[in-house]
This record gives sequence, C-alpha cells and structure tokens, in this order.
Amino acid sequence: MGKMTLIALRAVIAVLLAGSVLVQTVMVALLGADLDESPLAGRSIPILAIVVLRIVTAQAVLVCVWRLAAMVRRGTVFSPDAFRYVHVVIGAFTTAAVLVCALGVVLAPGEAVAPGVVLLLGGVALAVFGVALVVLVLRMLLAQAVARDVEASRMRAELAEVI
Repeated sequence: MGKMTLIALRAVIAVLLAGSVLVQTVMVALLGADLDESPLAGRSIPILAIVVLRIVTAQAVLVCVWRLAAMVRRGTVFSPDAFRYVHVVIGAFTTAAVLVCALGVVLAPGEAVAPGVVLLLGGVALAVFGVALVVLVLRMLLAQAVARDVEASRMRAELAEVI
C-alpha cells in the first residue's frame, strides 16, 4: 500500500471519527427531542440506545482499520497481532446487524412506521451481516498468509544454516 493511500485512508478515518462523535453528541440529542413529539415517543429510549450503540460499532471498525493500516505501514500486518483487530471488526459488524434488526423489532409494533421500512431494516441487517461474513473470509485469507509467512521465515532460516 502506498504512502499516499495510507495518508488518504487515515484522513478519511479521522473525518469519519470526528463526524461520528458529532452525531453522538448533537444529532442523537436532536433525534431524542424529535422522537418525544412523535408517535414513537414511548419507544424513544430503545431507539436512541440502538442508534448510539450502532455508532459505537462503526467507531470500533474505524479504530481497528486505523490500527491495521499502521501495521501495513510497519510491514507487520501478516502477524498474529492483526487477528485481534480483525476479530473486533467481525464482532462489530455482527453486532451492527443485530442492532439494525433490533431497531426493526422496536419500530414494527403499531402504525407509526410503515411495514416497508421495517422490511428495509431487515434487508440492511442482512447486508451488514453479509459484510461480517466477507470480513470472516478475509480473516481466513490472513490466516493463510500468516502461515505462509511463518513457513517462509523457517525456510530462510534453514537456508541460512546451510549456506
């Protein structure tokens, strides 16, 4: 990965993290005020909790990608330490899928929200879970690369002994 690519990635992550903190502090409060005046007033606490937790999952993914990018820069991404961050990303996407599904469950009763919106939330939950599965496949590829890197290091050491 080129140096400019890593700089651009870090800039995007920094802007997204700053924006997510702004959304958590300002926009969620405004959403809460709007929900108090809507037909969903009785469900505002679970809705706000789900929104905040969903933002936290996105922040966890961003922080892990930042750390993985740092490992790429140092050339240590093909090490067992990378798995910790990949596992957090998988867990965050899975949690996000559950949270989107939970939001659909919270919004489903009554007539305040159209059934199509709940169905769309189900589709979004499925798509987010699909992303978690894609990251799981990438984790398997990382495991193969780490195993090959360890094998190559062992073979280099043997070759150095022979020479």
